[in-house]
Amino acid sequence: MDIDFSPVLINWRFLASGLMLTLLLSAAAVMGATILGFAVSLTRVYGPRWLSLPLTFYVDSMRAIPVLVVLVWTFFAVPILIGVSLPPFWAALVALTIHLAAYVAEVVRAGIASVRAGQTRAALALGMSQRQVVLKIILPQAVVRMLPAFGSILSITIKDTAIATVIAVPELMRQSETIAAQSFRPMEVFTTAMIVYFLVLFPLTRGVDAFYRRVQHLGRS
Repeated sequence: MDIDFSPVLINWRFLASGLMLTLLLSAAAVMGATILGFAVSLTRVYGPRWLSLPLTFYVDSMRAIPVLVVLVWTFFAVPILIGVSLPPFWAALVALTIHLAAYVAEVVRAGIASVRAGQTRAALALGMSQRQVVLKIILPQAVVRMLPAFGSILSITIKDTAIATVIAVPELMRQSETIAAQSFRPMEVFTTAMIVYFLVLFPLTRGVDAFYRRVQHLGRS
């Protein structure tokens, strides 16, 4: 078998630019999904009852629809609906954010529910407000318990950025496809892309697990 990685070596800067965009898109999507997911979950748990139904529908619908469908719909349908075209990067960011936020919301809700209700009753009996109970009693414990699930969401986000290649976002997978098509060396190029994803994700997930082991005692009650 003739194996030649020279196209990868020659175009390493091209691939590196795709990796940088992948990491940028991932970081922005994680931050946006975390903020939106926390807002949705806290509103469902502590907000007015009339908001619970639409927020539950949002969470369940996002978990029922493939992220690729959300991405393509955002890129092609949103301009028709609002008359404004989103650049590919921003369309991918919006789609990933609203899709992943549903999973974040469920992780946060489960983390809040895992804190014993007796702690809330005791804090309220001591004269603490609902806001103080959430910020000082519930969330500090819940966030620690959420860390393993958040580690999974982080790795899923980085992998899901590869889907953005269908709308021509020049991330790592898109750049790899371009080099593979030009060099006729798909095995070498995509093997390199696979290794790069592994080198990014494996230390990241191991790091989150190691950090959780160090702080997990803070989530016990």
